[in-house]
Amino acid sequence: MSKITIVGAGNVGATCANVLAVHEVANQVCLIDIKEGFAEGKAMDIMQTSQLIGFDTVVNGVTNDFKQTADSDIVIVTSGMPRKPGMTREELIGVNAGIVKGVVDNCLKYSPDAILIIVANPMDPLAYLTYKSLKLPRNRVIGMGGALDSARFKYFLSQAIGCNKNDVEGMVIGGHGDTTMIPLARFATYKGMPVSEFLSSEEIDKVVKDTMTGGATLTKLLGTSAWMAPGAAAASVAKSIIKDEKKMIPCAAYLDGEYGMKDITIGVPVILGKTGIEKIVELQLNIDEKIKFAASEAAVRKTNAALYEMKLLK
Repeated sequence: MSKITIVGAGNVGATCANVLAVHEVANQVCLIDIKEGFAEGKAMDIMQTSQLIGFDTVVNGVTNDFKQTADSDIVIVTSGMPRKPGMTREELIGVNAGIVKGVVDNCLKYSPDAILIIVANPMDPLAYLTYKSLKLPRNRVIGMGGALDSARFKYFLSQAIGCNKNDVEGMVIGGHGDTTMIPLARFATYKGMPVSEFLSSEEIDKVVKDTMTGGATLTKLLGTSAWMAPGAAAASVAKSIIKDEKKMIPCAAYLDGEYGMKDITIGVPVILGKTGIEKIVELQLNIDEKIKFAASEAAVRKTNAALYEMKLLK
C-alpha cells in the first residue's frame, strides 16, 4: 500500500492530488490544509469523478490533523502564499519559509521515512531550508522546479517547431526563478536530432526567453500563480519515485561537490527512484553554460542568506 500526502489543498495541491488519483500513482492520497473543511471538499470533489474516469485511488481530506498523514511514503509541500502579478518567487521567502518549516516538522513526526518534495516558492531556498534544518539524507529532499521548467521548455520548443510535443526532449537547470533558470538549448532534441536543425538561433532564443518568463506570463494572465502544470510536475516527480521508474528529471538537489558546488540546493538532472534522488547526473557544460550556472548559483545563495538572517537556520 502506497500513500502520498499533499500539504496545501489550494490550486496546485488539489491539481496534484487529482493527477495522482487519475493515474493511480498511489493507493491513497491525503490532502491536508489549515482552512476548515477546504481539503475535505477538494477530496470529495475529486472522489466524485472516480466512477466517471475510472480510478481506484482513495483521496482523503483533513483539516490540520497531521496524524492522518501517518505512514506516507512521500510528502509534497505546496502550502504557502502563491505568487501575485509583479511579484518574484524570491519575495515570498519571508512568509513561506516559516510555513514550510512547520509543516515538514509535523509530517515527519508521523512519517519519519517519507521523501519530501518541495513545491512552495522560492523553491530552491525552501528545499535547502528543509534539508539543512531536518538533517535528512539528501536523497530524501527534492525541489520539483526543474520538472516544471523543463515541461514549459519542451512545450515552447514543440510550438516553435510545430511538432508533436511528445517528440521533443529538453531540460532546464539552475534556480527556479525567472532570471536564474537555464534552459539548455544545446541539449534539446526533436526525435533525437538537435533542435538547431529545425529552428534558427533567433527562434531558439525566443523559446529560451519564453521559458524563463513562463511562470510570470501565466501569473499576469491568471492573476495568481499557475497550478495545472505545477501540480502535474509535482505528481510526475512523485510517480517516478513511487513506481521506481528511474527517470532522469531536473530537480533541485543538495550538491556536495557536483558541478563544483557545495552547500546549495539547485536544479540539476537527477535519477529518481524508490529511494528518491538515486543519482545526480553531471552534464558536461560549455563555458557559456558554466557562466550562467555560476550566476544562478550566486542568486540562489543570496536568497539562502535570508534564511540565516531570519534565524531559520544557524
